[in-house]
Amino acid sequence: MSERVPMTRKGFDKLKAELDDMENEQMPKIEKRIATARAEGDLSENAEYHGARESQGMLQAKINMLKDKLGRAEIIDVATLPKDQVVFSSTVKVKDLDFGDTEEFTLVGAGDEDYDVGRILITSPLGQGLLAKKVGDIAEIEVPAGTNRFEILEIRFDDE
Repeated sequence: MSERVPMTRKGFDKLKAELDDMENEQMPKIEKRIATARAEGDLSENAEYHGARESQGMLQAKINMLKDKLGRAEIIDVATLPKDQVVFSSTVKVKDLDFGDTEEFTLVGAGDEDYDVGRILITSPLGQGLLAKKVGDIAEIEVPAGTNRFEILEIRFDDE
């Protein structure tokens, strides 16, 4: 996976802070738990030891994933992007042509996603399907249940 991961400086800094917390706060706490449990003796029946080791492994996997993402980060300067089409960091208002309702999505990079408020990854299938569309265009996006069709109603850029 050598694909670049688009993100804003803000998203990059958020992920960097999260990584720092994991490495310098959470991991030492787990290591102390392991040392305390190890001092109790017989490790074969020591549930605390095995639980701490499992926590350590899961945290290390998260750390590795964040390091990979940050290593492939491509900081996007949103000021240089076109304003007349759906691009990174744009908010797009769409009309679902099958159901008639309208929705808004903001295309963001890693670290900025929040699906509950419509902040979707630009690398997601929906993000990719909306990319480069202009007002009035129809986006047809393949999903497991068929094809979603959206009409682009509005494109705007919200200040961060």
